[in-house]
Amino acid sequence: MAKQQAVIKTAILGLQHLLAMYSGDILVPLLVGGALGFNAKQMTYLISADIFMCGIATLLQIKRTPWTGIGLPVVLGCAVEYVAPLQHIGKTLGPGYMYGGIIAAGIFIFLISGIFAKLRRFFPTIVTGSLITLVGFTLIPVAFQNIGGGDNSAKNFGDPTNLFLGLITALIIICLNIWTHGFIQQIAVLLGIIIGTIIAVILGQVGFASVSAAQWFQIPRLFYFSAPHFEWSSIATMILAALTCMIESTGVYYALSEVVHEDLNERDLADGYRSEGLAAILGGLFNTFPYSTFSQNVGIVQLSGIKTLNPVYYSAVFLIILGMIPKVGAIANLIPTAVLGGAMLVMFGMVGAQGIKMLANVEMNTRNLLIIAVSVGLGLGVTAQPHLFQFLPASVQTILSNGMVIGSMTAVIMNLLLNGVNNNKDNKE
Repeated sequence: MAKQQAVIKTAILGLQHLLAMYSGDILVPLLVGGALGFNAKQMTYLISADIFMCGIATLLQIKRTPWTGIGLPVVLGCAVEYVAPLQHIGKTLGPGYMYGGIIAAGIFIFLISGIFAKLRRFFPTIVTGSLITLVGFTLIPVAFQNIGGGDNSAKNFGDPTNLFLGLITALIIICLNIWTHGFIQQIAVLLGIIIGTIIAVILGQVGFASVSAAQWFQIPRLFYFSAPHFEWSSIATMILAALTCMIESTGVYYALSEVVHEDLNERDLADGYRSEGLAAILGGLFNTFPYSTFSQNVGIVQLSGIKTLNPVYYSAVFLIILGMIPKVGAIANLIPTAVLGGAMLVMFGMVGAQGIKMLANVEMNTRNLLIIAVSVGLGLGVTAQPHLFQFLPASVQTILSNGMVIGSMTAVIMNLLLNGVNNNKDNKE
């Protein structure tokens, strides 16, 4: 009986991980498929196949092998950094070149993983603390956009009902974390999402038509939309986007290692990158997307206090099942965007707070204060005003409009200039 209860609790924790990143999972196929003019049947396949591949990619990352798997409680999905490049390639050259670029980028990630991991010495506490702070705080605008309804160009963006749903969800999660203990506290985010959705149903904000229209069963197929085609400019564009995501993944790896109290070495990082490269290759073959580590699930680990891999294994299996049963996946899609935004607000804030906690161990001399101020300031500034670089070439915009990339590069460069690569005296004595 006790063993069954433990299994049920672990499964519920896995469901919490899934719901926390579900909106991010379906956002990319909606944006890319919509830009390419996919019809309803094609969109249904794309969303379901993407969810299925998220589960496969997550398993590749959490299961250690001699070559792959960082073995941290991470969940993988397609990063929004890939959206603009995929839309551009798909609309100008066609889906086949888009998938060829994804496969090429995956091979590139896999091959350079060992070299990229050797950059670890450029990430002392002053850099990783700034990077983790940015991981959380650069995502806060995403949470607020979701609280407003998701589409800030829509006429009803910021509707009082959406604001109420987002804020009440955040308040429920906060209260559960403060005034409950044990398992209830561990699943505070899940309960907040469920209660917020129930309130939305009562207010008439949830429609069930998408559930009845969805299929019961579907298996992802190789080359569903097109066989891959390879062309140098599309490959270069996808590799550029992949490099930005590798930098962001590095920040997430360090954030999780801090939360679960595990030190990362070069092999750990290389295995993590290789898993993401392999996941991207599979995404291209099955006509979905490249996959990287999701930031929001760091907040789940921090809030729940559960630092083992078991819940994430359940989450990966649930993703695979949802990907094969679109009708069940459509039920999870009923969660209002504003409710997810309220949960994201707390989760992303917790990630940022974890970064500040790390920076508290750094000696706050003038040089380190400058590194923190400039790197975090630039990262947040670029996130707030991404159109600042709209007149620059698209390839340059891909790099400069990413707050995580700009902030992390600034922190690394300034630390090298002000502290030197071999200076390890950034911690308090």
